[in-house]
Amino acid sequence: MIEDLFVRNKIWSDERKAERVDYFQRLSNLQNPEYLWIGCSDSRVPANVIAGLEPGEVFVHRNVANLIHPTDLNMLSVVEYAVNQLGVRHIIVCGHYGCGGIRAAISGQRLGLIDHWLQPIRDVAEAEFQCRESGTWSDTDLDRLCECSVASQVKRLARTPILHAAWRSNKSVSIHGWIYGLKDGLLSDLNCTIASNQGI
Repeated sequence: MIEDLFVRNKIWSDERKAERVDYFQRLSNLQNPEYLWIGCSDSRVPANVIAGLEPGEVFVHRNVANLIHPTDLNMLSVVEYAVNQLGVRHIIVCGHYGCGGIRAAISGQRLGLIDHWLQPIRDVAEAEFQCRESGTWSDTDLDRLCECSVASQVKRLARTPILHAAWRSNKSVSIHGWIYGLKDGLLSDLNCTIASNQGI
């Protein structure tokens, strides 16, 4: 029942205060994250939990399949605020294995509005993989597509005017591509970090 969420919230709040009496007072005065996390909306991938961070230590934007769309004003506003106001030094684009958005993108099924949203994944699949019929992708192939999509989103974000302006003004901000394993709970660096507009 939905009312259970209030009960769980009270328990969580009491536990935090039992650990540290000033937990919420300290948290209410803290918004100085070093990280911006752009991740998937999947409920199994909560940014601060899997990265071992406390609330206030990471600024978060989530969407289906952690995609960077150059017309997504919500995401762009988050990035601009994080870079220019909060002064984050690291932007992490984090995908995860077993992503439903990845699977949906190459399913060959018509799903509605989400089909438009998922187009960047199909673009990556077409560019990086031999043309395949839906239903012929193995789990290994899908994992590789998850990784390739993250790397592609890192490049897309690096090409935005927000990041170009930040680098021109000598802001120290890097974009990283990571992947999360649902089966082992581990994050992996995909080694596609971009720290300047050189070579993109």
